[in-house]
Amino acid sequence: MTRPMLPVACLLGPTASGKTAAALAFAARHPVEIVSVDSALVYREMDIGTAKPSAEERAAAPHHLIDIIDPADTYSAAQFRADALRVVGEIVARGNVPLLVGGTMLYYKALTQGLNDLPTADADVRAALDADAARDGWPALHARLAAVDPETAARLAPNDSQRIQRALEIFMLTGQPMSALLAAPRLQDADAPYRFVPVALEPSDRAVLHARIAARFDAMLAHGFIDEVKRLRARGDLNLSMPSMRCVGYRQAWEYLDGAYGYDEMRDKGVFATRQLCKRQLTWLRAMPERIVVDCCAGDATERVVGALQTVLAV
Repeated sequence: MTRPMLPVACLLGPTASGKTAAALAFAARHPVEIVSVDSALVYREMDIGTAKPSAEERAAAPHHLIDIIDPADTYSAAQFRADALRVVGEIVARGNVPLLVGGTMLYYKALTQGLNDLPTADADVRAALDADAARDGWPALHARLAAVDPETAARLAPNDSQRIQRALEIFMLTGQPMSALLAAPRLQDADAPYRFVPVALEPSDRAVLHARIAARFDAMLAHGFIDEVKRLRARGDLNLSMPSMRCVGYRQAWEYLDGAYGYDEMRDKGVFATRQLCKRQLTWLRAMPERIVVDCCAGDATERVVGALQTVLAV
């Protein structure tokens, strides 16, 4: 006889959709501990540009997987999966309710569907690829990828440096195209006792979300985002090849401080990059037919989320 799977609610949504407010509203009524599903919030010293929950918000409910690594380090979906399963188990053992909250859909997919058997990052291979890109440009490396893995290359833009590098790295380390490895059966924890249930905040009107994104980016700038990036640059051990500095907003601010363009163009590029991130997040979400959708544009969106979470968890 199989044991019943414990339902674990996952509040997902694009940037600026209201996830934090809804999660805290739910936590105000139930013994909740929040587990972040966000690839930017893992970094210490990156607070303003990641819209990290404030000290007051984090005091309202325990938060996990925030501020766990240095910006010079990397953190993979595999590491997230292991950490999230461990933390959820610890929360349940304490008699509390785990609530996963975030918008990094690759993390959610790794958690719920398992992992492909892909090699870990190799610093030497990446350094060689970065050197090739500095000499020839990323479109040239995109063409190189197209020769060995046309399926992956077809879905990547010629300047998508992070993903082109990863796909070439995988081919160089394994001799196999990433597309073939992704199509192979996934590695899973056969006895993971959880049933993850996605509740998704999605906009009925994309323009409303776009306006929120612009307003939030402007608020970040007003609250010292550029100074935050200046402090990170002043450390001397960070650069734009690192995943932390490739986060939306940080790359544009870094390039602005390099003199690549002016302040207004930096602001516009940051807003545009955030909108593109939002579009990718919604594409991931809409591929989940099992999700429970709440319109983030609704005036009572927070209350609707609370109701949906209570239904999922039967609390």
